[in-house]
Amino acid sequence: MNILVVDDEKEIADLIEIYLRNENYTVYKYYSSKEVLENIENLNIDLAILDVMMPEVDGFELCSKIRENYNFPIIFVTAKVEDIDKISGLTLGADDYITKPFQPLELIARVKAQLRRYTRYNGMKEENNKINFRNILIDSNTYEFYFNEKKVDLTPTEFSILWYLCENRGNVVKAEDLFMYVWKEKYLEKDNNTIMVHIRHLREKMKDSGKNPKYIKTIWGVGYKIER
Repeated sequence: MNILVVDDEKEIADLIEIYLRNENYTVYKYYSSKEVLENIENLNIDLAILDVMMPEVDGFELCSKIRENYNFPIIFVTAKVEDIDKISGLTLGADDYITKPFQPLELIARVKAQLRRYTRYNGMKEENNKINFRNILIDSNTYEFYFNEKKVDLTPTEFSILWYLCENRGNVVKAEDLFMYVWKEKYLEKDNNTIMVHIRHLREKMKDSGKNPKYIKTIWGVGYKIER
């Protein structure tokens, strides 16, 4: 697996590289976002770890540019701890967010979790399973989603959320259960913002209304529901 690491703090980038190489990952390390944009077409990246606060081109802008052409997982590593910054990163297409200072082993655990999801999303067969209802066709074998007979591209995280909601269609899915299924971590109140951002992305891709959605409905204080 090839991991892209971008951080203008050399010590942080070097530390991340050491731990990733200890797990036998191939690491492409850059201290500048501009260098990444100049070289990314020649790299076969499976996951990116991006710092936010970098000169010239910051991590948010880099993430946005990456998402124009690639759907591999992106994890932000940054000293910015405010919820609005986390939401901004997720809105631009990031899959996870970890704040400095961090435990390197926690970062490695998150990398492994994202790569497991991404690998499944890109073709490793688990269950030959399809769900087809209300103009939704979602296939856990090919990791494809069709809405109104048109293919819709989803990130691995978006796919996992939609699959779980469809699998439990007709029932209310609690936010904590959804978070545990997708992120494999214990749900905390602050994590609701993370879920909300991804739900909004799904609604946008399904051209559904946020105020009066026909598909993914918010059950306030509980979770989410897709009707049968």
